[in-house]
Amino acid sequence: MLFALVCKDKPDHLQVRLDNRPAHLEFLRKLNDAGKLKFAGPFLDDEGKSTGTLAVIEAADKLEAAKISADDPYAKAGLFESVSIRAWTWVFNNPANPSNP
Repeated sequence: MLFALVCKDKPDHLQVRLDNRPAHLEFLRKLNDAGKLKFAGPFLDDEGKSTGTLAVIEAADKLEAAKISADDPYAKAGLFESVSIRAWTWVFNNPANPSNP
């Protein structure tokens, strides 16, 4: 099952993001290598600065998705003001199902 992780950074925490970015990217690489990461990237403000994260992951259930989210170095560093974990279905442009409805 797919889950969207919608993470909002705490205000004035850009340096925390920058300091932990290498570990975060390595974490995402490992998820990707395990076939659990579908896509990910930062939300940007009007000036192009990162303000949060969107990641879609595959997990058995919401509990596993929450565990994965909590293991992110950004989460461990206290970057996020909020994290929403929502079950999600990939309908259009899904490379695993190229015959869209």
